[in-house]
Amino acid sequence: MTETLTKAARSPTKASVSPPVTPPETISMNLADSIRAIPDYPKPGIVFRDITTLLGDARAFRRAVDELVQPFAGLKIAQIAGIEARGFILGGAVAHQLSAGFIPVRKKGKLPRETLRATYALEYGTDEIEIHRDAVQRGERVLLVDDLVATGGTAEAAVNLLSRLGAEVVAACFIVDLPDLGGADRIRRLGVPVRTLVSFAGH
Repeated sequence: MTETLTKAARSPTKASVSPPVTPPETISMNLADSIRAIPDYPKPGIVFRDITTLLGDARAFRRAVDELVQPFAGLKIAQIAGIEARGFILGGAVAHQLSAGFIPVRKKGKLPRETLRATYALEYGTDEIEIHRDAVQRGERVLLVDDLVATGGTAEAAVNLLSRLGAEVVAACFIVDLPDLGGADRIRRLGVPVRTLVSFAGH
């Protein structure tokens, strides 16, 4: 993924000082501290990564949004697609920072106008998500946002919906990655870059 950086004009009489760069591992460590782990939820053996504690911490929330946005500033992102429900919170904040529009990706039956639908697999059975057919214009650059990527099924379905409408999905962004479940790699195999801020081992 290419990052666009703006070089400050240099004064002939003053030395130019670059701002300090925070190492990625420090970002991950700091944000991880603000994410609550809830064991045996929603079922025994699962550790639920609860970002509501991060959202409730003003500094952590601001930092997470800034870090999600940073690589895409200046890339003329037209729309942010947020996956229900925590993706709405993050996606709205990211859209504001990038001066972009917002597209809600919702569960079946929640949108009032004509929709396009995709089905994805769950551990037991299937589920469906929808977007409005007029949510995106052909060729628009779209960033997909959600709180966490696990198996990647929902995000993959969202990418497929956006692509069917002719959008260019620039990247998929998540605060949390559970790499043992392979979801981020699943999205990358679609040709979509993935940005995550924190990784946790296990399920």
